[in-house]
Amino acid sequence: MPLTDIPNLRDIYTARKAIDPYIRRTPLERSGKISRALDADVFLKFENLQVSGSFKIRGALNKVLHLSDEQRRKGLITVSSGNHGRAVATIAKRMGLHATICLASSVPANKIQTIEELGADVVIGGDTYDEVAEHAAGLTEEQGLTMIHPFDDPEVIAGQGTVGLEIIEELPEVDCIIVPLSGGGLLSGIALAMKAVRPAIRLYGVSMERGAAMIESLRHGRIVRVKEEPTLADALAGGLGLENHYTFRILQAHLDGTVQVTEEEIASAMKFALEDLHMALEGAAAVSIAALM
Repeated sequence: MPLTDIPNLRDIYTARKAIDPYIRRTPLERSGKISRALDADVFLKFENLQVSGSFKIRGALNKVLHLSDEQRRKGLITVSSGNHGRAVATIAKRMGLHATICLASSVPANKIQTIEELGADVVIGGDTYDEVAEHAAGLTEEQGLTMIHPFDDPEVIAGQGTVGLEIIEELPEVDCIIVPLSGGGLLSGIALAMKAVRPAIRLYGVSMERGAAMIESLRHGRIVRVKEEPTLADALAGGLGLENHYTFRILQAHLDGTVQVTEEEIASAMKFALEDLHMALEGAAAVSIAALM
């Protein structure tokens, strides 16, 4: 796809057909406790039960399936805060491909270990996302590798949009969706799917208070750099890249609002998930619950 092309609903359906044999249709379940507290029907989409542990497999897989044999043979490379890297490593192992995962020094050791156990090469490319992205760009050019962008890519966005298709099919009356927000690949895909089917649906992105690059960029009306700070929602940390082509524009057009949550609110949401859902959620997955609580 040319850089000027933004995915549409047909692209998202095409992505689903491509990735369906490899992924799970994750549960969408009503939360009784949150529903009672808010006097509304609140449903949770459990992408933490997805192959590789997150929604990231959807977009990464759709991208890899669109590559030529030659592009795959060159080897894959990506930049990640952990989950996207794990997804790319999972795909590479399954397809017999070589993968290089470029991470920041702040990525938790358990995520690094998981990626290495999948057979991928891990490169610590710097202390911040922008530093790692620059390092990965150099490796891509030097070694002729194929970049699988973590969010700002049409096929990746279309793959993430399949989450939206599943929600609207199982819950056609849904009128509001709250989504964790980092680089915006997931929320962009969901927005393109949902707004095409139900234009009146309200979409909100949630980030932590510390270093929310997309929210700050949307406030300024342009891509801005933010200082990366320690946070429980570390998977949402990182910049957008000053050459962002897709997610910023998509969210400018389709997002209805944003919410930022404190570290204390994230911790409370993680505690709720453990005690009431019997799930150990990472902070990035818990921010949507935090926004409701």
